[in-house]
Amino acid sequence: MTILITGGTGTIGSQVLASLNGQGADLRALTRTPEKAKLPTGVRPVRGDLSDIDAVRTALEGVSTLFLLVPNVADELTQAMLTLNAAREAGVKGVVYLSVFNGEIYADVPHFVGKHTVERMIAACDLPATVLRPSYFIQNDMQQKDVLLAHGAYGAPVGGRGISMVDTRDIGEAAAKELLRRERSETPLPRETYDLVGPDCLTGKAIVAIWGEALGRTIHYGGDDLEVLEQRVRAFAPAWMAYDLKLMFRRYQQDGAMADGAKIARLTTLLGHPPRSYRDFAADMAQQWSAV
Repeated sequence: MTILITGGTGTIGSQVLASLNGQGADLRALTRTPEKAKLPTGVRPVRGDLSDIDAVRTALEGVSTLFLLVPNVADELTQAMLTLNAAREAGVKGVVYLSVFNGEIYADVPHFVGKHTVERMIAACDLPATVLRPSYFIQNDMQQKDVLLAHGAYGAPVGGRGISMVDTRDIGEAAAKELLRRERSETPLPRETYDLVGPDCLTGKAIVAIWGEALGRTIHYGGDDLEVLEQRVRAFAPAWMAYDLKLMFRRYQQDGAMADGAKIARLTTLLGHPPRSYRDFAADMAQQWSAV
């Protein structure tokens, strides 16, 4: 009885493994470089990545439950669908798939559409899966440190409609709970879907107010210029990815990504506590940055 974690060395996968630690599960983590992977004690690294179907098949041998996180790559959809088919053929009894919040609505954002297509496959094939739909990660804003501290500005063009950003620790906890529930069941369980969201309506104006309070200074909003965003992302990422992210932020500005009370309440029940707030994140970061 073994759980395979994909993306185990990344931001979300590491949170999933941390939440699974000490729960008595036999854990494997798929990684390109097992010899370099920094994993919790007891987690066995397995060589491979989702673009190599032969490696995926080997990694799935003896696996009963799968956490499927597919990176934002050009062939994300292909990797996800091939892995799910291989898992089905390997007799995996449970899957937890990391999708995205509002994937069914943002029809012009490539990585949202790809994840929603995977959800359609899960439903059409009646796979025993939990679909987790996280909103924009709160921890993405750790990248704002330099501009916040040096220039008193917040640079992500989130707009004025509002986003229910989610803490990555809540994602890790939710995934771990569903993995263990499916792993411990003697038979495959019905499909479930959870929206992973935060409790706040986070607009550009709201976020700079939170950072101003946390840092004890006036913080300015950098504005909604998406051309600037695209060029900035192109400095460290492929052009297609920069454009994809530009399209995502355009929809955030036009439509927002707000969760209603029912979604927040359902996530609270799953976690066993309310989802973490952006204000707490900002306070924690301000304290850490001041200690350096």
